[in-house]
Amino acid sequence: MRLIEVRDLQKVYRVGVETIRALNGVDLRIERNDFIAIMGSSGSGKSTLMNMLGCLDRPTSGTYLLNGKDVSHMGAAELARVRNEEIGFVFQSFELLPRQTALENVELPLVYAKGGWRDRRPRALAALALVGLSDRVHHRPNQLSGGQRQRVAIARAILNRPSILLADEPTGNLDSATTVEILAIFRKLHDDGQTIIIVTHEDEVAAHCDRVVRLRDGKVISDLPILEDSAGRHRGGSGAKGSLEHGALGAC
Repeated sequence: MRLIEVRDLQKVYRVGVETIRALNGVDLRIERNDFIAIMGSSGSGKSTLMNMLGCLDRPTSGTYLLNGKDVSHMGAAELARVRNEEIGFVFQSFELLPRQTALENVELPLVYAKGGWRDRRPRALAALALVGLSDRVHHRPNQLSGGQRQRVAIARAILNRPSILLADEPTGNLDSATTVEILAIFRKLHDDGQTIIIVTHEDEVAAHCDRVVRLRDGKVISDLPILEDSAGRHRGGSGAKGSLEHGALGAC
């Protein structure tokens, strides 16, 4: 079964007498373990599409199938359940609770998950270990670097073993070296089977993915794989893999 299938997705906003078509007939198919970048300039519809894929908003019309279920017109409670169980979010601004430790921030999704409280501590510790933060579990966000805070956010996002990891400009607040290190973590998660969608305006970030979907005026204008170089390494991605293998998780 295909993980995501979007058919003729439309999103229309009305501002006064003006009608704005944020999405204008989007068709998109995403398989399990895809690693995709969604790109487009301001006003292209990429943020609106992200909100639809993340079940943060509902389309005006069209169909969105997630794991074979039509989530297009679910109610608020149903969408909240889908978000908690199926989707992990990583944001540009990290969205960590400042008074909570890294461990407590990562545990948060299981507070709302049915029965999740029973094993939330070992699962949160395992997630932090996966992103290289076993030595920072009791640090608060203001005691962590930007890269470390984003790694806490990634650990929190993967805690419920989501079908999709949805990252919105996840490296926008990071320097170039830390960006490569964070993208190495995404690559490792993908290699372990995670489906990842990154919304970005940066070609350098998109180059670490396997496929790029470009939007313009609310429509998909291209959907292409990232070409591999003659050595068989992903263009832009080879550096990420190399950094991971040589201890990048401990650096950012």
